[in-house]
Order: sequence, then C-alpha cells, then structure tokens
Amino acid sequence: MTALSADSRPGRAETDRWRATAEALREVRDEPGLTRVELARRLRLASGSATEIAGRLRDLGWVVEERAPCGGRGRPTTRLVPAPDGPVVVAVDVQVVDWEAALCGLDGVPVAVRSGRHARRSADAVVAELDAVVGELVAGSGGPVVAIGVAVAATVVDEHLAQAGGQGWSPLDVRRIGSGLDLPVLVGNDANLAGVAEVRSGAAAGARTALFLTLEGGIGGALLLDGRPLAGARGAGGEFGHLPFGDPSIQCDCGAWGCWHNGVNGWALARMLDEPPPEDPRHYSEQVLARAVAGEPAAVAAVASASAALARGTAGLVNAHDPEVVVLGGLGPSVRAAAPRAFADAYGAGLMAFRRADPPPVRDAGYATDGALRGAAAIALDHATSAVGLAARAG
Repeated sequence: MTALSADSRPGRAETDRWRATAEALREVRDEPGLTRVELARRLRLASGSATEIAGRLRDLGWVVEERAPCGGRGRPTTRLVPAPDGPVVVAVDVQVVDWEAALCGLDGVPVAVRSGRHARRSADAVVAELDAVVGELVAGSGGPVVAIGVAVAATVVDEHLAQAGGQGWSPLDVRRIGSGLDLPVLVGNDANLAGVAEVRSGAAAGARTALFLTLEGGIGGALLLDGRPLAGARGAGGEFGHLPFGDPSIQCDCGAWGCWHNGVNGWALARMLDEPPPEDPRHYSEQVLARAVAGEPAAVAAVASASAALARGTAGLVNAHDPEVVVLGGLGPSVRAAAPRAFADAYGAGLMAFRRADPPPVRDAGYATDGALRGAAAIALDHATSAVGLAARAG
C-alpha cells in the first residue's frame, strides 16, 4: 500500500487556505481599500480563489466589500475595507505608577481609551485592577473581542513578568489579566512594543533594520528586523539599559553593576545633583529638564552629562547592530533637545570612523505617548489575524 505524501494528508489543503486567507487580511490591514483584482494580483491568486478568500473574511466579520469606482465597461469590482463593527482587540500598557487600556480595530488605532494610576502596587492588586478594566472594555465593545495585548514596563520572560526592579510588584503574571474571558493574551516588554509601533507606522516606517531606544525609568528598546523585534532565547531581548556602559561602581536594581541607564535616568540626575532618589524617576527627570531649560547651572551640567551618556550608548549599539535608523522615545528626545551639542559630539565620537560621513539618523518617536499601547494592539492583531487565529475563530 502506497503511503500518503505530505501534500496529500488530510487537512493540508485547509491549512493552506487559512494561510492564504491570513495573507490576504494582512494586505487589507496594510492597505485598506484593495480591490479583489489587486488582491489577486499581489498574492498571485486566481479570481475564484480571491472571491473565496474575500467571502471567508466577510463571514468572519473582518471586512466588508464596497463597490469600487469603475472606469470602463468591465464588470464592477469591490474594495475590501475593515468592517466598522468587526473584531477588535484590547490593548493594555502597564507602567510603573499608572496604566492605559483601549480597544483597537484592524487599523490598530486605540479608541475608548481609559487610564489611571495604580491604587496599590502589589502584584495581586495590579492584576485585579486591570482585569476589571479589561472586562469593562470587552463588555462595552461594539464588535467581538478576539485577543488581548499587554505591554509591561519590566523584563518579560516566557510571557510572565520576571524582573521589575524598584517597581514594587514583581513577580506579576501578566497572563492573569483577562484570564476569565477565554481569550489569547499576548505579552511583551513596553519598549519592545513601542518599537514595533514605530517600525510599523511611526518614525521608522519602511526601515527593514531599525533600532528603537526609549528612556523612562530606565532604557529599553528593540532591534527590529522586518517589523519584528528580536526577542532573544527567552523573550527578554532589548534590555539595553543593562549593558555595562555606565559606572562600574554602581549596582543596578537588576543585580548587575555598571548598567547604562544609571548614568541617564532620573536616579542618575538626582545623584549628580546630590538630591534624594525620586520615587517617580520619569517625573523627576521632567522637572530637572525644565530646570535645565530655565538655565539652572547644576541642572544644565547634569542634563548634558545624561545626554552624552545616552549618545555614547546609542553609538555603541549602532556599531554593533548596523541599523538604517535610530528612533528615540520616552524622555530621550527631551534629553537630547536640552543638550543637543553634548549628544551630537558624543554620538559622533562613539561611531566607528567609516560611519561618520553618513551616520544612521536619530529621529524622535512618532508615537510619543501611546507607542507601547499601539504595539500591544499590534501583537494581539498579529495573532488574531494569523492563519491559526483565523481558523480558531472559525471554530
């Protein structure tokens, strides 16, 4: 008896159809309003296959078809656009002292945005608070909720919070947020996900290789290749602030010595100004930046030192990773703007000589306030619109 080949095994054809359906939805997600003819051409589909796929997407509620303008005598075609009452995801951004949550449709734009400060910062309290918020968003959604994306300001390993130095609520199992809703929960570091937002549609849009760095309480970020961050073996990639670019005599909350961000963040500024360590390093940094802009000599000197330290580390990462573009998020643009000469001099000096004639541009983030939220939506949508996610929704 002849064995079945891999191509003839039951289920292979259906798997291929879901893969093609996911590819078509990705095209619509990237460019709403494609006609069936354009979709068929891009994916090299027969017209009948394009019609079948469009029907699947319509039946799943992701798209509706609108009649496209017809410039000739041919049969009128239709355009595929996101359904106004189609599936949505919940995006959550969990920061040190506050949080933000929203619903996002196929375009990934946050709507019904809610925000607040943590009432208590124990792990159980944070989870309970955000679980309730997610439940309320799901209950009030106009379309079916198909996934939850969570960005968290901490090192994320194996989809749970492994280390959150100084935040007071580690370990936090982020997957418990929305756990009673029987929805997939996708989790990522906030800096990684803000980088995803920038490379998908922000300041690094179109770059195949991009470096994203953000300064909050520390320095995080991502090296992004073709729109996706390099997560590392355990999902903890992008912890750039813990590179040993700083003072080796200073121990970080993470346990290492000489971490880079301890020469740049709010705690570093307080140390340079001989002031008490701040409870909220970001807010303190904003105050010191304002003092520097006002011309206070000690603040000017501290910010110049932080700006140079930020630039030196950036140059080191450029030398290591060879990105097309660097994007600064969080307080990074403000630190650079408050001491631009210090940043430019240190960045240039830190680059390998062959890079200096045409260095990768350093741009301010396009999503200054909601990059992590948009990135959380992006990974949730990536899952929900994948072949696996679409097949699961079809039941």
